[in-house]
Amino acid sequence: MDTKRLILFIALSFGILFFWQKWMEERYPQIKTPAATASATNGSTPQAAAPGQAPQDAGRLQRGQRITVKTDLFNAEIDTNGADLRSVKLLKHGMIDNAKKPFALLQDEGEHIYVAQTGLIGEGLPTHKSTFTSAQTAYQLADGQKEVSVRLEAAGPDGIKIAKIYTFKRDSYLIDVKYELVNGSAKPLTTSAYYRLLRDGKTPEGSGGHMGATTFTGPAVYTEKKKFEKVEFSKLDKGEATYEQAAKDGWVAMLQHYFATAWIVSPKNAPAVGGANGVRYELKKLPDGLYSAGVIVELPTIAANAKYETSIPLFVGPEETRVLNTVAEGFDLIKDYGIFTIFSKPIFAVLDFIHKMVGNWGWSIILLTMLIKAMFFPLAAASYRSMAKMRKLAPRMEQLKAKHGDDKMKFQQAVMEMYKTEKVNPLGGCLPMLVQIPVFIALYWALLASVELRQAPWIFWITDLSVKDPYYVLPVLMTISMYIQTSLSPPPPDPMQAKMMKIMPLMFSVFFFFFPAGLVVYWVVNNVISIAQQWYITRKIEKADDDKPIKLAKA
Repeated sequence: MDTKRLILFIALSFGILFFWQKWMEERYPQIKTPAATASATNGSTPQAAAPGQAPQDAGRLQRGQRITVKTDLFNAEIDTNGADLRSVKLLKHGMIDNAKKPFALLQDEGEHIYVAQTGLIGEGLPTHKSTFTSAQTAYQLADGQKEVSVRLEAAGPDGIKIAKIYTFKRDSYLIDVKYELVNGSAKPLTTSAYYRLLRDGKTPEGSGGHMGATTFTGPAVYTEKKKFEKVEFSKLDKGEATYEQAAKDGWVAMLQHYFATAWIVSPKNAPAVGGANGVRYELKKLPDGLYSAGVIVELPTIAANAKYETSIPLFVGPEETRVLNTVAEGFDLIKDYGIFTIFSKPIFAVLDFIHKMVGNWGWSIILLTMLIKAMFFPLAAASYRSMAKMRKLAPRMEQLKAKHGDDKMKFQQAVMEMYKTEKVNPLGGCLPMLVQIPVFIALYWALLASVELRQAPWIFWITDLSVKDPYYVLPVLMTISMYIQTSLSPPPPDPMQAKMMKIMPLMFSVFFFFFPAGLVVYWVVNNVISIAQQWYITRKIEKADDDKPIKLAKA
């Protein structure tokens, strides 16, 4: 009986995880789209836009002169065509196939298109396809310098002058993007500014979890009214996307596993850019397999010969919790914990707290495991006591089976009567363990979502806790620990169940061969502690019952 419950518990644990991941895979499918091609032509004019709308075009990227920017966090490139931010490489994060090579988040070459664009709406005003000029082609944040600014200029109609200024700050993934408008004409200027993130719909390499799980890739909008709204690319394909389009606050983002970009309308501790006029969010599908996530800001009327400045921060970086909490209200929600956020978020908070003290994510996971085991010890102790009692009842179980033969009804009645007499709860060994399932799944998603563990080393051959053990040492240790746990469990009376108990550790350990090393570290340590706890409690009960041997049932 207890063996069946143990098998059910483990099967249920992995079943819940497996079907949840399959559901996520169907809900957020990996979209395969042809790569957008970059045109080499210059100076084309976008299709005229409807009043108050961003220019409608095919989204094709045209290449102009490149301006390079190097800071403590970025290697960036700005193109004079549109003054777009075309390339950003994150210096503190490595590529999947080469950790020493900076991670390319934004790019406009190769098979992946992902850039940040802005423009002004109005006849003759510069858009993301207009040509800008810059005083120099290379900028670098010098030692001791807090920020570096890149100024690009373009001429508008009737003496209107426009400058777009990028300001990169030390130790910050927020890039300030400012428009400076000088109305040199003889009449008032009315315009709006649009800010958008343009990318293809491909799911980046490494976005998959395990057993079919994938993290979310696509646009998202946050407003005070509707809070966090993710929109799948498939919804944009079908024209079925729903989100808050008009607001006075918030931000719009493009999300992927571990990294994100976002235009921040309402920076933390700063007034909303849209002010009383508010802003309009716009998510749409473009030709060539591209998608746009943007915001349109209506600017106040600029009087003749007057100057006006407006800026919106652009976030380009990793989804590190300490970073996200400082950007904007609700910005930490981009870290995709799935529906287990209520458990995963506090678990990671504790893990992060431990890491601040020990400085190593592997040892932090081990200490977290010990803390979780201490919290659940009363439940675990009850479970192990129940197993120990069931183990002592095994000989009587065999006699009852021999006595009643194939009469399963009488056998079950006799077993339940024995449980009642000996005050043993047959569910006592299972239910306390079921409580821990959400913790296991929540930790799985916490590790899967946390860029902090990406390429984080532990000891020896474990150089990245976010991927599987390259030599499968941890999964083998996991299998051994499961065998030891099985030997401590009550022996099943049925020979077939006994065989199942022997092969079960091997069956379920196969899953762990593909899990992140960090998760397997947790489970191995969890098993080792469980073995110690179960051995101690079993010995304690057996010692207490030495003077009171259990009487065997009469044949």
